[in-house]
Amino acid sequence: MKTGLFFGSFNPIHVGHLIIANSIFDEVDLREIWFIVSPQNPHKRDSKSLAHEFDRMDMVEIAISDDTRFRAMDIEFHLPKPNFTIDTLAYLTDKHPKHEFFLIIGEDNLLSFPHWKNYQVILDNYPLLVYPRTITERSKLISHHHVTMVDAPLLDISASYIRKCIKEGRSLKYLVPDKVIQFIRDRSLYK
Repeated sequence: MKTGLFFGSFNPIHVGHLIIANSIFDEVDLREIWFIVSPQNPHKRDSKSLAHEFDRMDMVEIAISDDTRFRAMDIEFHLPKPNFTIDTLAYLTDKHPKHEFFLIIGEDNLLSFPHWKNYQVILDNYPLLVYPRTITERSKLISHHHVTMVDAPLLDISASYIRKCIKEGRSLKYLVPDKVIQFIRDRSLYK
């Protein structure tokens, strides 16, 4: 079963994430996409603005609840920290041997991919589905046989911008699903 893995802190999940997932699903022959909520990205040391992992998991579940193509996964909550993508991929491959996993990443992450733990093992064993990002430099890995650039909208929506909007009391309408906006308000997140 072809399964896309969309890793992220989803702090919070926003329409950009959902549009990317939808575009990739439509373009690539996948059975489903799993949103892998990461407790903490080992490449990002600033965790001050990071909502609790259970809140972020809840927001992802709320955002995709009416779409059977997508699943929210808390796999990394139960793995040793800091967690690296290669460790999660090894765990998933062991637990789900009938699945063929595809790693969904932004073009900016492809540029930094050679700095990931065991990146060559990932590249040799897991196809990468890369969505476009606004960058000035192209990765040398773009021509690798396991790298596929997908036709997805170029979106410049960031979770940091959304958190800034929340702190400034600005509207999140059209940036975040309405149910997630309500969850953020109910929990007083990112204030």
